[in-house]
Amino acid sequence: MTEFPAALPHGPLEEVFPDVFFVTGTMRGEFFGSMWQFSRNMTIVRDRGLLTIVNSVRLDDDGLEALEALGKVANVVRIGDMHGVDDPFYVERYHARFWAMPGMDIQEELTVDTPLVAGGEMPFSQCSLFEFKTTKLPESILRLDREGGIMIACDSLQNWVGPDRFFDDQTVETMRGLGFFTRANLGLAWLQESQPQAEDFVRLKDVPFAHALCGHGVPLRDTAREEFHAAFHRFFKV
Repeated sequence: MTEFPAALPHGPLEEVFPDVFFVTGTMRGEFFGSMWQFSRNMTIVRDRGLLTIVNSVRLDDDGLEALEALGKVANVVRIGDMHGVDDPFYVERYHARFWAMPGMDIQEELTVDTPLVAGGEMPFSQCSLFEFKTTKLPESILRLDREGGIMIACDSLQNWVGPDRFFDDQTVETMRGLGFFTRANLGLAWLQESQPQAEDFVRLKDVPFAHALCGHGVPLRDTAREEFHAAFHRFFKV
């Protein structure tokens, strides 16, 4: 077995919609010249007994046991270029099929089995892809055609309503001062690194959805489209 980054503290796997599971864990590392510790989320979609991991977060042994009780891990999907540190762990452990957008910065031990492109093959049924076309780094959102439309986002859409137990105090202070803790927000670090343009959000406004499961923050149910549309207008006047 290859040595992978260790599992960091995380919460339980929760079924937030039928056959859609969500877990919050920890990210710790150096960003913008200083050390940060904050929360990040993984979403798992079950389709005909097969599991697809999106925005991977390594689980501890108990978490892996709970994951394996849900079904067979068949796919690992990277939808954001700034995530993916735990992708190799899941691909190797479960011999999973790895999906990523063209142009993503992929670890050398990984091979993209299936390119993730709009209009192409998707990792599970009732799924479509929204691709940001103006960003410097590849980024996309998976739309699951269930429950009125569930958007599975990485860094572009965020719903950090406040700090949780996976933050350290210094990061909370920094991120609070920068405005990260805002309901139905756009990813502030992502905006800086990827520099999306308004035209992407004009297209995104045409996508129907009711809920959002983001790479950071808590699930946003029922009112996600209206609330994120307000964020698009706040940042891009669209």
